[in-house]
Amino acid sequence: MKNVAVIGAGSWGTALSVVLAENCEKVTLWVRREELCRSITEFRENKDYLPGVYLPENVLLTSDLAYAVKGGDALVLAVPSHTVRKVAREIARCLSGNPLVINCAKGLEEETLCRMSEILAEELPQCRTAVLSGPNHAEEVSRRVPSATVVAAKDKRVAEAAQDLFMTQYFRVYTNPDIIGVELGGALKNVIALAAGVSDGLGYGDNTKSAIITRGLTEIARLGIKMGAEPLTFAGLSGVGDLIVTCTSKHSRNRRLGFELGQGKALPALLKGMQMVAEGVRTTTAARQLSRRFDVDMPITEQVYQILVNGKDPRTAVYYLLKREKKHEIEEIARNKCKEG
Repeated sequence: MKNVAVIGAGSWGTALSVVLAENCEKVTLWVRREELCRSITEFRENKDYLPGVYLPENVLLTSDLAYAVKGGDALVLAVPSHTVRKVAREIARCLSGNPLVINCAKGLEEETLCRMSEILAEELPQCRTAVLSGPNHAEEVSRRVPSATVVAAKDKRVAEAAQDLFMTQYFRVYTNPDIIGVELGGALKNVIALAAGVSDGLGYGDNTKSAIITRGLTEIARLGIKMGAEPLTFAGLSGVGDLIVTCTSKHSRNRRLGFELGQGKALPALLKGMQMVAEGVRTTTAARQLSRRFDVDMPITEQVYQILVNGKDPRTAVYYLLKREKKHEIEEIARNKCKEG
């Protein structure tokens, strides 16, 4: 593809424009704020979101969405999940043709509980859509640190087109037809990362965080399977891979926010001081609603919700998790063994 537009100039959108510049003749990066657009154009660097990374010459900047979208072979959406519907509607008004649309936001819509691909199907029904998800920090991908990711789409040809678009010598892309599992893994890991950060903030150790990651993956997989996802997806890059990196990395905004909460700081003040979005805050509420809709027990998600929404003391939340009734680790196996007996 010769002409690709990246919609959103946060850290991830900026990093992806660097990747795409290796495979495309022209990459148009849409910047919402005119002031930031002028700054990036002048210095060839996004000092607000990705300092120290310089944009290739074939990355063009614009704050005009219609100009960015016009004539694009593919559109890459790298805006926060809670703005995907709004931006998609704006794109629909100035779109001609049916370009490939690849969503890179990881989250769930609070009001509808829709996944991002479901939103795109509603707002851009004429377009071929795919999602990109995996353990990819912009700070590393933009600096050509070897990384791997997953592109998911219902249509194999669409997934492979997106794969070809992003694949470079340092950025390996796999395809997966399980769009439900890939999206849920990418969204729900942010909730568990908040819990991991709280654990770190409370001064707990590796044992605690390992338990949170493992039991968190169980919650994600159980809900995902109930919603139609394939179990093996959660053992892959968009599942356990993304979960591990988000729960442990210094680059993780969700882990960092959880850390501050664990140290006793108030959520409103923390959110006010954050320049970039911590997707897990909004996703927690949506995940809790989905757990109730599909009758899936998600105790870590519930306690993160209580901390975020009701101001529950983090130590009390941990105590609750430890004092829950006794259970088998893998209840499905236990149930099957009982049936055999």
